[in-house]
Amino acid sequence: MNELLLIVSVLLIFGSVLVAYMFFGRAGIYCVSALATVFANVEVVILIKAFGMEQTLGNVLFAATFLATDILSECESKASANKAVYIGIFSTLFFLALSQLWMLFDPSEADASMPAVNQLFSQTPRLVVASLAVYAVSQFFDVWLYHKWWSFTERKFGDKKKYLWLRNNGSTLVSQLINTLLFTTLAFAGTYDFMTLLSIFGSGYVIFVFTSLLDTPVIYLARKVKEYKIKSGGSLLVK
Repeated sequence: MNELLLIVSVLLIFGSVLVAYMFFGRAGIYCVSALATVFANVEVVILIKAFGMEQTLGNVLFAATFLATDILSECESKASANKAVYIGIFSTLFFLALSQLWMLFDPSEADASMPAVNQLFSQTPRLVVASLAVYAVSQFFDVWLYHKWWSFTERKFGDKKKYLWLRNNGSTLVSQLINTLLFTTLAFAGTYDFMTLLSIFGSGYVIFVFTSLLDTPVIYLARKVKEYKIKSGGSLLVK
């Protein structure tokens, strides 16, 4: 069941990123970036087993943030992609401050939620701080490397549009390796034994490889959406 749910999650999340860009343009991608970084920091505390591997549930949402910045890099600009990263950082900080504030309130005697809130979000600071540091490093690196690959392919082959798959996967696979290694170390070292850490790292990167390959068609579709908007005068809700 977990395997099926993960596949459905990938289709739902990646499809939502494309729909957000289709109807709302850059604003839609910025919104997705904010939501994905917050929800991923909640999901990441959940450890599941799927495809024979231990893994955190936030992997797909973290992968969606790379898809978001790659769409912006390809269809908008490097500055737009970096802005999405800054929005993700702000959203994470806001979530961290707010979630810790919740636990300072004295609950009513009739309250039944505070124990669960405390149990869930008492783990949040370390995970969120680790996630924030790793997110900033890996995402800015991803944007930088994406445009380095783009400059290389354009200079080598004399075509700006070709080899989208190379710049997408060439940047994301390297960035995801950095992301997975740093996050596993900072977030879970001392919490799980070494073999579990190794399993989390290995499964996390395997998922990122899979999602990176899967998001390439989505970026091609996003570019088609951009071209259609240009030809039609931006008729899909916003330009």
